[in-house]
Amino acid sequence: TGGRIGDDYGRRRVFLTALAAFTLASAACALAPSAGALIVVRALQGLAGGFMVPQVFGIIRSSFEPAAMAKAFGAYGAVQGLASVAGPLIGGALVDADLWGLGWRTIFWINIPVAVVALVLGWRVLPESRAAARSRLDVIGALLASVGVLLVLLPLVQGRDWGWPTWGWALLTAGVLVLAGFLRFEGALARRGGEPVLAPDLLKVRPFVAGLGASVLLFGGLASFFLVLSIYLQAGTGRSAWDTGLVILPYALGSMLTSGAGVALAARAGRALLVTGSLTLAASQGLLWWLVRDGATPGYWPLAAAMFLGGLGLGLAAPILVNVVLAGVPGRRAGAAGGVLSTVNQIGGAVGVAVLATVFFNATSSAGTATPPAELFAHALAQAMPWQVATYLLAAVAMLALPKTAATHQE
Repeated sequence: TGGRIGDDYGRRRVFLTALAAFTLASAACALAPSAGALIVVRALQGLAGGFMVPQVFGIIRSSFEPAAMAKAFGAYGAVQGLASVAGPLIGGALVDADLWGLGWRTIFWINIPVAVVALVLGWRVLPESRAAARSRLDVIGALLASVGVLLVLLPLVQGRDWGWPTWGWALLTAGVLVLAGFLRFEGALARRGGEPVLAPDLLKVRPFVAGLGASVLLFGGLASFFLVLSIYLQAGTGRSAWDTGLVILPYALGSMLTSGAGVALAARAGRALLVTGSLTLAASQGLLWWLVRDGATPGYWPLAAAMFLGGLGLGLAAPILVNVVLAGVPGRRAGAAGGVLSTVNQIGGAVGVAVLATVFFNATSSAGTATPPAELFAHALAQAMPWQVATYLLAAVAMLALPKTAATHQE
């Protein structure tokens, strides 16, 4: 919906408005007096992000010629991958520093100066663009999609805490049915000449569909991995938030090393780079699995080696994946396709967290109470890593259905 509104009312205008709302929501998060209040304003922050992020895809598609567009999407992918590993490092530093006694609240306050700079730069340099013709918003479709996604994700994320009750599975089933109804409604709306929020013709673009699957697996695997890794490093090995960030730092360094090469070679070997990157990520998770086998507690450098290897894989895959996913999408669908990509990635991340966290915490629960924390959490991480290896292997299989190169197609 955010992508569609940007197409209709101006991507620059919607981006800057949503960025301003995101800034205010970040301040509200930092000031939240309770966990319940924090959850509410986090939802508002996510709503602003949902309007902001899809505009990036539309602005890039409308601002660059095909050759430059590939590089722009590559830069976006590189930043996205780097951000996913830089976040824990910066967040750990802020929490450990406890600036002015604010503790965790600084991870939201830091958004304010960054967003203000982005607002000033965006106001000065971003071009305005919009679709040639304005369309009617698909409010019913958006509501059906939102309700269906909520019904699916809520029991997946909370199921372990609820004890996997029957009514939780009923919610999950209802969510699947609602999403099926959503797809039927969208098809019927398109046949009547309407403008569905998920255009059925997008699902006929093979690179887009295959790329969505690969993107869900890749970024879903990243989100879930850093959650369980942070818990292992802090609760299991006793590291501080800053020390945990230092373990993750080689991941960012590896990503930076290969991102440029990935973008440069994408036009000639896009699919091969994606598959190689995903297999390298699988190898890094396999190495970590081997390091923590039998409850072992590896030192910094073995852990850093596994992180560095994962970063090399991420740098090969993430920068060009966005370009491949949107390669065959017509320019008039850029905003809508970007919205679908952003939403599906969020769903993939939530599902990945739900699955891996369930495996991880079930492993900690099954161990005896007398088990030392280091051994307990190493055992749990060892149980979770095969799932990560499988995730990246499946992503590599999905990538085999993509075009051989990452060239950007015209209308």
